[in-house]
Amino acid sequence: MKSPLTITFLGTGTSQGIPVIGSEHPVCKSENPKDKRLRVSVLLSWADFNFVIDIGPDFRQQMLREKCSRINGVLLTHEHSDHTAGIDDIRPFYFKQGDIPFYAHKRVFKSLHQRFAYIFETENKYPGAPTITEIEINKETPFNIGDKKVIPVEAYHDTLPILGFRIEDFTYLTDVKTMADAEIEKIKNTKILVINALREHPHASHFSLSEALDFIEEVNPQRAYLTHISHLLGFHDEVSKQLPENVFLAYDTLKITL
Repeated sequence: MKSPLTITFLGTGTSQGIPVIGSEHPVCKSENPKDKRLRVSVLLSWADFNFVIDIGPDFRQQMLREKCSRINGVLLTHEHSDHTAGIDDIRPFYFKQGDIPFYAHKRVFKSLHQRFAYIFETENKYPGAPTITEIEINKETPFNIGDKKVIPVEAYHDTLPILGFRIEDFTYLTDVKTMADAEIEKIKNTKILVINALREHPHASHFSLSEALDFIEEVNPQRAYLTHISHLLGFHDEVSKQLPENVFLAYDTLKITL
């Protein structure tokens, strides 16, 4: 019997988070905890396994909040800073566990080597730097994390190819603007779909709310959760009232179980 999969939303905000520094926008001044959003990430937990999808600049805060004392690996959707800038904060896990497996496209590792060279040095490496195990992935080849199969799904973030992931009947996608029909077929009828919805007005590299809702209708999940949300989408409670009955705004700390 398979262990139930629990998904914890570590962060549901866009690259600047909410509140945005220095912003006078009403959503940024909201007292509702659901309107306060760290950078986007989820924790996948089952049995004795913990895997994180994306490791942004709020990773340390997110791990402390969830009292997470061990991770088995990190899956990266793409190389942008709001998805990778927390890489140095794997050090406490590395000191306890040893090398941490990272699953990412070859292009993403190339970017990390440039931006975090001290982590990837092989000679005279600084002793306080973490070490990661690089596991290259691509859209063609499923892989396993723990005892679960992962199907990579390619989407485009403007013109940048990025990866989402289907794990059993859970699919996680973020920073999507377009997706080929063949990739959509991989995730049809998933039970739970997570997809980005930045704001109401169109954006060059992210789904707007209406685009996300059209995508959800095409994929036809039992439930869908919107993430990578900016303050321009509006107040959590007000937006939630306008959504179809099977679509929900995700929020930081939300847990769902399959």
